[in-house]
Amino acid sequence: MIIDTHAHIIVPEILREAAPAEEWRPRVVWNNGKQFIEYGSKRIGSATREFVTPETILDEIKKSGADAVLLCPWVSLVRYEAKAEESLDACQVQNDALASLVKKYPQRIAALGMIPLQDVALAIKELERLMKSGLKGVEIGTHVNGVYPGDVNFRPFWEACESLGAFVFIHPVEGGGRAELRDYYMWNVIGNPLETTVAAGHLILSGVMEAYPRLKILLAHGGGALPYLHGRLERGFKQRPEINKVISRPPTEYLKQFYFDTITHDAVVLKNLVDFVGADRILLGSDYPFDMGNENPVEFVRSTKLGNEAEKLILGDNAADIFWHR
Repeated sequence: MIIDTHAHIIVPEILREAAPAEEWRPRVVWNNGKQFIEYGSKRIGSATREFVTPETILDEIKKSGADAVLLCPWVSLVRYEAKAEESLDACQVQNDALASLVKKYPQRIAALGMIPLQDVALAIKELERLMKSGLKGVEIGTHVNGVYPGDVNFRPFWEACESLGAFVFIHPVEGGGRAELRDYYMWNVIGNPLETTVAAGHLILSGVMEAYPRLKILLAHGGGALPYLHGRLERGFKQRPEINKVISRPPTEYLKQFYFDTITHDAVVLKNLVDFVGADRILLGSDYPFDMGNENPVEFVRSTKLGNEAEKLILGDNAADIFWHR
């Protein structure tokens, strides 16, 4: 079974049409064959394939070469900027809708939910609820209103994730409104992998990965730049007390505790990542339905010539073990 582990959906239940009085909710419209998301003051055209209808999404996933998919919401709809109770409402609508899809398509869909991580106690309560509903874990942003995931206030959340066996997908959100990234689509092509790099580095250097070694965390976009900074991290650990008095082992050892998706857009980069962390830590991903994703992720992995055993692990066996518990 080939499984795409990085794909998004806007469930119909969260659309403005489902609750017209709630003006924050998104609209998804098609004009002249092009899809647009109207959300707040933005009109976003980067989702190039069907974003809402589950059956069409499954058809598109099949066309890309995958048999099954790990679905998660569009990260913007977690609503970190809202009051925690309002964010919780939005999360629960999406979590319940995704749980229904899992029940309807148990062999084809696994799913991750969302939680209002701006209130850790509320977030843990919803995490416990959604895990009981059949979801496999949660998607969280790289930061919550500027607070990165190694912050001490998030420790109870990570403890709960480890205890519950919840899978956590860390997905980029825009980083602090950096003005220098506003031009040339840099907020995405550079900013998104930069966000992943900072979030994962924060988890390592703050000691979270040491404190909770059984965490299952997926990093988007091949881990950003972090796998290519491991030498610098090691140097810092040897030289700087700010690092080596927090963690007891070299940073690279914790880096290899993460999972990484295949969305690198370069076969040499993907091969280097596999050589560095091992094929058992790599999961197939497309970033469906976005323009910066990969419409042919299976073909991309096969073109990298990783060998039959590594290819089999990456295309589906790793994900099947995690999400379908073969």
